[in-house]
Amino acid sequence: MKIGIIGAGNIGACLARKLAASAHDVRLANSKGPQTIRDLAAEVGATPVTKENAVADAEVVILAIPFASHRDLASLFENVAPEVVVIDTSNYYPSRDGAIAEVDAGKPESVWSQEQIGRPVVKAWNAVLAATLEEGGRPAGTPSRLAIPVAGDDAKATATARQLVDQTGFDALDAGSLQDSWRQQPGTPAYCTELAIGDLKLAIEAAEKDRAPRNRDALMKEFASAGGALTHAQIVARNRSVTA
Repeated sequence: MKIGIIGAGNIGACLARKLAASAHDVRLANSKGPQTIRDLAAEVGATPVTKENAVADAEVVILAIPFASHRDLASLFENVAPEVVVIDTSNYYPSRDGAIAEVDAGKPESVWSQEQIGRPVVKAWNAVLAATLEEGGRPAGTPSRLAIPVAGDDAKATATARQLVDQTGFDALDAGSLQDSWRQQPGTPAYCTELAIGDLKLAIEAAEKDRAPRNRDALMKEFASAGGALTHAQIVARNRSVTA
């Protein structure tokens, strides 16, 4: 497939590498222009392009950008065919994104995202740490393979997203509609807790909407105060213990 990835940070670059390795035609864009990511694109097997060229003739567009940056992309999709699958990997962190009243009032993050860009989205790869995405993938059928939740409203689009999640090394859990995608947002038991598919399903079901933002903010405060001293395993363990 022709896949455009907007965002060349840890998540976007890792997805580019994994999807290019699965023989997809991957184009990678960032906010500063293709000349700034030429070396990175060469390293991961992608073509560096502008945002406009990333979505041109794409079959799938993956948005791996800070949550608030969706506001800047509305015009980008004006001429993109309606059948193109758009996948949102972002998460809302008020300390980084600024307070967004609608989301603070309970609107699911990816519902807000799709309203900003004017296109339906599928939510995937948001509930996984960058190090987990980079190193935690395993071939299909591996016992205790880690899983990633995928939420969306269009059956064909979500099926495509689940296929791509599998190709990046993870089982894909159908996590319901986009309105239900709050169950995989920061502060929930499914978020960055490294679970196999059966346990991830239970975690999705156990999510508490009112509790999640408090968990998110408490964890971010703790991680910030640690100043980078926590290991990846410690971060996962804290996510599990706080959201359980």
